[in-house]
Amino acid sequence: MQTLQKNLIVFLMAITFLLPVRNYAQLFGGGGPSHAKAKLISEVTSVQPGQTFWMAVKLKMDDGWHVYWRNVGDTGLETSVEWNLPEGFSAGKINWPYPEKIVEEDLVVFGYHGDQYLLIPVSVDKNVKTGQKVTLSATVSWLVCAEVCVPGDTTVSVELPVKNTAPQAAKEQIRIFAEARAHLPLVKSDWTFTASVENGQITINAQPPQWLKRAVTGAEFYPYLSDLVKYNAPEQFEQQGKGFRLRITLVADTQIPDTLRGVLVSADGWRGPRSEHAVELAIPFGAENTSALGGLGNIWWAILFSFLGGIILNLMPCVLPVLSIKIMGFIKQAHDEHVASWKHGVSFTVGVLVSFLALAGILLILKAGGASLGWGFQLQSPGFIIVVSVFMFLFGLSMLGVYEIGTSMTTVGGKTQGISGLAGSFVSGITAVIVATPCTAPFMGSALGFALTQPVWASLTVFFFLGLGMAAPFLLLSSVPALLKYVPKPGRWMESLEQFMGFLLVGTVLWLLWVLAIQAGSNAVIIVLIDLFITAMGAWIYGRWGNLMMAKRTRIIAWILAFILIAGSNAYVLMNIDSYSTSHQASLSHGEGIEWQKFSEEKTAQLVAEGTPVFIDFTAAWCLSCQVNEQVAFSDLEVQKKFKELGIVALKADWTKRDASIAKALAKFNRNSVPLYVLYSGKSGSAPQLLPEIITPGIVLEALNTINK
Repeated sequence: MQTLQKNLIVFLMAITFLLPVRNYAQLFGGGGPSHAKAKLISEVTSVQPGQTFWMAVKLKMDDGWHVYWRNVGDTGLETSVEWNLPEGFSAGKINWPYPEKIVEEDLVVFGYHGDQYLLIPVSVDKNVKTGQKVTLSATVSWLVCAEVCVPGDTTVSVELPVKNTAPQAAKEQIRIFAEARAHLPLVKSDWTFTASVENGQITINAQPPQWLKRAVTGAEFYPYLSDLVKYNAPEQFEQQGKGFRLRITLVADTQIPDTLRGVLVSADGWRGPRSEHAVELAIPFGAENTSALGGLGNIWWAILFSFLGGIILNLMPCVLPVLSIKIMGFIKQAHDEHVASWKHGVSFTVGVLVSFLALAGILLILKAGGASLGWGFQLQSPGFIIVVSVFMFLFGLSMLGVYEIGTSMTTVGGKTQGISGLAGSFVSGITAVIVATPCTAPFMGSALGFALTQPVWASLTVFFFLGLGMAAPFLLLSSVPALLKYVPKPGRWMESLEQFMGFLLVGTVLWLLWVLAIQAGSNAVIIVLIDLFITAMGAWIYGRWGNLMMAKRTRIIAWILAFILIAGSNAYVLMNIDSYSTSHQASLSHGEGIEWQKFSEEKTAQLVAEGTPVFIDFTAAWCLSCQVNEQVAFSDLEVQKKFKELGIVALKADWTKRDASIAKALAKFNRNSVPLYVLYSGKSGSAPQLLPEIITPGIVLEALNTINK
């Protein structure tokens, strides 16, 4: 174990001192010794528009050295490929060859020795012009280990002509690609597999096809999901005729997924001798699954939790400012003689549901394309923050009386007024969702983490009920007129209340600008403040001269000027915000409180291996729930004292800006949103403890006290 700890220290020192130099490509090109090399290979000699072809990243390791699989095991770093492709070209996911189990003292990792090929499909758009040569390049990053670990990366490229004829296979690569495909797991087979969980173990039962003459005499399972099984615990293989049963020990208190996914490897071959050694599994757990699920066992629990989380979401800090719009809607609808109040409730609910499903659909599409994203991902974009800031600012100006929305509709008949009012309720629903998405209410974290690992229909169902839960209180009150009788009669107080609510919306803009300052720096905030000033001037012109009291010519001129000011100013800022942005550095607090260090998977792995207790705070500046939790829990003197007494290393995973490594770390815990709090006790073999999304000093202290037990 001491040797492993030394290796991890050497690895971290290598990352700290070598990575900033960015000279690994030189090491592989002839500058110095290397233990791994990468090369890009094309299966074809040319490409054709509208077709897909295969490329391979060849990794060649020195004797005794290894790199890592998609699930690294107890420690390590996944090999990654980042593409730089011409316009019209897109690369798919890595097709991983099955790994081998590598034992390092008391740790087990999954990886490769010798020469390995990572196959990747590349698609060519049908509009790509022929008669040209294109350069396909990629940056390959890896961690190569033996007695010590050395990170490395290099850029590899291939030049190919684009022709209007069918691609021809490169003769010298035919054997290479054939052998590479032989190392890929079978996606489909005639085997029958079932899986169940009982007494802390996963049991896989396998029955061969009738035509298979020889039995499988041994098998090992490699899960796709990390921290699911104990890698160093022996797997129990039991022959049952031509079939078998394999028992695998679970990590204590782990969250059991709905479907077991991974690769089953056997030296005997799944179609007989000299056939494929690996088969891919995606087995739904059977009804005999009697384990205490640490998370969500099925879609019904996910629906319940998402619905409850949606209701509670109305009380989250980031949703409270939007409640002003809903409160004013209640007051006005209570005395609306033309439109039944329940119609406004339905319209608001439709706005909420459409928005939730749209955002969920975008998130699922991006994740399917390989992006590492989570719920609230849109507020990781400075451009989106600017759009929302302007939107909320204009709403606030309207409530303060600078201008009125919909004054041009006042001359239309009562029916049109009703439509306009329903449209306003619909927009209120959209606004509520836009501001609500950065929050993760209780029950939401598990529900969203479950949803984003399921088929599209199941994911959208969970998000639908999340939106339904958020809209439920509004829908209930608007559908039961008896409840609205408690709303006071309109009067001067209502105008004052509306203006007060306008100030709350402007306060929301200040919060968004604070988030922008952390993401893009003070220069970007100054530019946006100027943009808001010009936007306010445009709104004032529209309200002062664009109303129906003015002559038609005056109104048209006012509308044109307002549009030029608002649209022109915002277009300029959105197109140039990157030039004003500065890099973001996560703020880490020091002094007498908790001393936070920057999170990394490598640092976490090292500390856990050394037996050091670790507390990880997955947070973001745009997550107001996160900020409130920090003020309530981590500012408590007793909590700070306990951190120091126990020698806990506090790591802050700041997700304010998009970070694929943090998204991947969240996914390990079946989460796609913040806040998330993880406690490693430091005890060998113990599973990490997940704290609730909403924490108090008492909750944190209760979790910390388990370290002494």
